[in-house]
Amino acid sequence: MSTAAEPTPITSLTVLPARREDVELHTADGLTLVGELALPAERDPAATLVTLHPLPTHGGYMDSHVYRKAAWRLPALADLAVLRFNTRGTSSPRGRSEGEFDGGEAERFDVAAAVEYADFHDLPRPWLVGWSFGTELVLKHGADPSVEGAILLSPPLHRATDEDLDRWDAFGKPVVVLVPEEDDYLRPDEARRRFARVRQAEVIAVEGAKHLWVGEAQVRRVLDEIVRHVRPDHAVPLPTTWSGGASAGTADRDTEDSDQASYDASRSDETAD
Repeated sequence: MSTAAEPTPITSLTVLPARREDVELHTADGLTLVGELALPAERDPAATLVTLHPLPTHGGYMDSHVYRKAAWRLPALADLAVLRFNTRGTSSPRGRSEGEFDGGEAERFDVAAAVEYADFHDLPRPWLVGWSFGTELVLKHGADPSVEGAILLSPPLHRATDEDLDRWDAFGKPVVVLVPEEDDYLRPDEARRRFARVRQAEVIAVEGAKHLWVGEAQVRRVLDEIVRHVRPDHAVPLPTTWSGGASAGTADRDTEDSDQASYDASRSDETAD
């Protein structure tokens, strides 16, 4: 008689089963951006995360660790599609996206290309998930009628203006703001004041967290909050072990060390990423 396999702990290097494919996004100004789409292994996705990474001039890219772990875990644990890509001029092991970094302005074409990719490929219920610089792109360029809402991780509100916040207020779609209590750029009290312009915004202070969410406990908190809002019918906290029908894999490396290095660099020149 066969017995069920023992559950496997989900660690920082665990890669759960999914359908993963390299993708290309094409912008209205003629660039090709490289990325990856991760889908549930045996089901259609229930919703979609369109992710926008931290500042590429300070080490941000599609593999920044929270997004990498979202793609490794959420298709299996929450039936979510996860679209990651490098914005213009950004490199990662997947490759380099064409073009050059433009400080968040020409990147409007990158945001549009990602939203259009989700729409064209019938990816359901797309939510924009921005992290640090990625939150600026969401606020400046992401109020597209096809998106369900936005989740902002560590928004610095360095490039995004009150006019951008007012646009999201008028847009009316949900805005979920996760603010580390130990952030170097925008802490919870100031975030509540600034985001008061967006009447539907929910500001969530996260105790003990820093700007780049380094550490497995903080990653789990972020992923739980994403699922809680994108799939309110889904149980959270997410499981910490895997006992599904296919074996979990193990990645050869994590990105926490490189993300910590980029965090340190961003502090050293006082540039909000």
